[in-house]
Amino acid sequence: MSAKYERKVWRLASIFIIAVSGCLFLGCEVKSAEQHSPNTNKNNASNKSQRRSFAAANSTPNESNSNSPLNNTNNVVNENINASAKAETYKTAQTAPTQTDSAKKFATNSQFHSAAARNQNLARNLVWTFGGKSQTGWHIYKPLICYTIGVEISIGDRDFAGSLASWQWTNGLAATGILDRTTLNAFVAEWQANRLKIRGYPSPNALITAPTTDFYDVSRADELRQVERDTYMAYKKLVAAAIADKSLNLSNNRQGELDSSEKFLKIVSAFRSREYQEKLRRESPNSGRAGLAVNSPHFSGRVLDVYVGGEPVITKDENRAVQVRTKIYQWLVKNARRFGFKPYFYEPWHWEYAPD
Repeated sequence: MSAKYERKVWRLASIFIIAVSGCLFLGCEVKSAEQHSPNTNKNNASNKSQRRSFAAANSTPNESNSNSPLNNTNNVVNENINASAKAETYKTAQTAPTQTDSAKKFATNSQFHSAAARNQNLARNLVWTFGGKSQTGWHIYKPLICYTIGVEISIGDRDFAGSLASWQWTNGLAATGILDRTTLNAFVAEWQANRLKIRGYPSPNALITAPTTDFYDVSRADELRQVERDTYMAYKKLVAAAIADKSLNLSNNRQGELDSSEKFLKIVSAFRSREYQEKLRRESPNSGRAGLAVNSPHFSGRVLDVYVGGEPVITKDENRAVQVRTKIYQWLVKNARRFGFKPYFYEPWHWEYAPD
């Protein structure tokens, strides 16, 4: 081996030894520092956290990586936020019912036992006013109330009180579960707000004259059998659906229409002129604003009074109490909206075509 070659080999060997020694020295130093400085981990973690926060604040969306330590830190933060939000939601749920809660959940609260008893009493005895006339009780409106709060149970049931409390809270009322005057007025306000707003006459070509077979009184004059066209078409669809519901047991003919002997759902009154309305008011001076209104929606031709039982259009409580217990009326409460018809709560026979 030449002297020149030998020097080259030793130079390379020296470089290797120095490199290995440096690595070993640095490794031992780091290990020693970790063993003798218990605060180092905390400081390193703090520094890493600060760096990550800074990086997050200055990063762009393209720099994100679901597996990066930065995103792991963000995930922890998000989990803390979510946990806090869940805790707040739970806290809120403990203090106030929501519309999505079940009636039975609320019924476990002892307050609804006494509320149920109060409701039974108020349903018959609550004194209130509508249309300038004093009213007593609200039991006549039970089908509409149950439909509105989404239950079909007895007024005196604590589940009724629980569901009512949910509706009260949703509508900004004290969630007592008691259907008092304030709550009843809120129901009336909601029902009235959904009614037909049109009071003017339809154009002449918008009215059609329905056949006598559609009417409760087949001798009704032609001018009193006029109906707004779209309203009449919706009415025919509603009747067809009612006939198809075998639980109603409606008599019908081969054409799938109400038989001449069938009275339920036959039209009692439709379009009225202002002159005819005034005539009815003169004949019933005690009807008040709740009954024969001066500015009637019947003027539009979009209102149908249909037979639902009892005396066709008598507003006495005993008559309306009979009407709201019929299968036809209860079916209308649940189904008429599908065909665009909204109720006038005070008159079980009165339905207005006001599609959403």
